[in-house]
Amino acid sequence: MNAFLALSIATAGLAAQLAFAQTAEPPRQDIGALKQTVEQFLQKQAIGLPGEIAVEVGSVDPRMRLPACPQPQAFLPRGNRAWGKTTVGVRCTAPSNWTVYIAARVGVRSEYVVATVPLAQGQTITEGDLAKVKGDLTAMPPGIVTDTSQAIGRTVASSVAVGAPLRQDALRTQQAIRQGQAVRIVLNGAGFSVSSEARALNNANEGQLTQVRTASGEVISGIAKLGGIVEMTF
Repeated sequence: MNAFLALSIATAGLAAQLAFAQTAEPPRQDIGALKQTVEQFLQKQAIGLPGEIAVEVGSVDPRMRLPACPQPQAFLPRGNRAWGKTTVGVRCTAPSNWTVYIAARVGVRSEYVVATVPLAQGQTITEGDLAKVKGDLTAMPPGIVTDTSQAIGRTVASSVAVGAPLRQDALRTQQAIRQGQAVRIVLNGAGFSVSSEARALNNANEGQLTQVRTASGEVISGIAKLGGIVEMTF
């Protein structure tokens, strides 16, 4: 065998080995499928949130070469939630075992309440003091008020500037019932409503549970409402 033939055989053998190695290399995970898994997961997690949901999934390093996974599973790491900026984990358990973390953002566009006039500490809020605007709730302070009924009739615990969003911790609940006060019990049921007189056994703010004693001496519980009303529902 001459040198040229030997070199040709060796070259052909090396090419065959390279071709086999390339053929035997396991398929790699599609990065686009990972992002789709994260988006679908967050859309499902956000079901029930008040408003229009928008999910944005961050970029994934294209140099990442993960073995293909037929059923990647998304999850929220501890301390994360489907709200605002977040991180989603994606794991594979078979045929390979790996986990990656992908940045994302969940926006919730809905209405919230702002002050239309300067609100001073101790001021009682009326309907004309408020307006609704639309924006991303995830960019708002925590405890944002989303319905004017949550604020009308309550007093301001700390001043609020014009146009500022109203927060629950900026409001003070009014006292609705005083101990010893004569109150009216309103019992609401399916298709009926009855009322009777009673006397309050404790102080209670609006919306709090309170106890009253009826004329017959029976002690019952209900929800305190403004105007000396204790509401019960059956």
